[in-house]
Amino acid sequence: MISKSANLGISSGPMPSKKSPPAPVPETLARLEHLYGDASCSLAFGRPLELLAATILSAQCTDARVNMVTPELFRRFPDAAALAAAPPGALEEVIRSTGFFNAKAKSLRGMAKALVEKYGGEVPRTMEELHALPGVGRKTANVVLGNVWHAPDGVVVDTHVGRLARRLGWTKHGDPVKVEQDLNSAIPRARWTWISHALILHGRRVCSSQRPKCDLCTLADICPKVGVEEKETKREKAKEKRKTKISSKVKRAKAR
Repeated sequence: MISKSANLGISSGPMPSKKSPPAPVPETLARLEHLYGDASCSLAFGRPLELLAATILSAQCTDARVNMVTPELFRRFPDAAALAAAPPGALEEVIRSTGFFNAKAKSLRGMAKALVEKYGGEVPRTMEELHALPGVGRKTANVVLGNVWHAPDGVVVDTHVGRLARRLGWTKHGDPVKVEQDLNSAIPRARWTWISHALILHGRRVCSSQRPKCDLCTLADICPKVGVEEKETKREKAKEKRKTKISSKVKRAKAR
């Protein structure tokens, strides 16, 4: 049963403006379900370790790029022991194209070493154990828990999910952990894994950061569009400022 606060799409945290009521959660989920009912993890994996490593690599990198890298990664380092013992430079070479490869290699080696030492090379199944691994935050842990064992500890919050949650009025927070707490209170637990995939797809296809396609959005009539009007106003002001600047330059040029 969804609580009253869940129907509103918020927790006991900061309340959206009365002029912009939050999008109703049940109706929002129903509409997104119609479009993205089969939404699933876009990172390719066959084993828990593969998804854990892929998620670490996905930081500041597209899933498509990660999927190009991981086959070779696990061909050369097929298990946690091999990954932990990866020679200096070898691991970095394989993952270089994902960006920040030195930091990611350090996280992968540290994570793999911890798996070997504490869990016999296997990926643990609890948030507490996963979160304690080097390079693994709540987002990464929830990706693994939700997509491997269908037992997430919360909603996965990436940049798309955070942005859409704020625009829908479901949270006012910028901190991913606080956004997750608000979404956990608003969204039924059974939909935690799916909603992150659905919001990510909607964020990529329709509700972009700079120029959301509100005229094409299935949620347009129920979404408060928090922050969108402000962005449009800023763009218009910047546009007018540029016009004024150009006009002034033209006038000065004519006066010479």
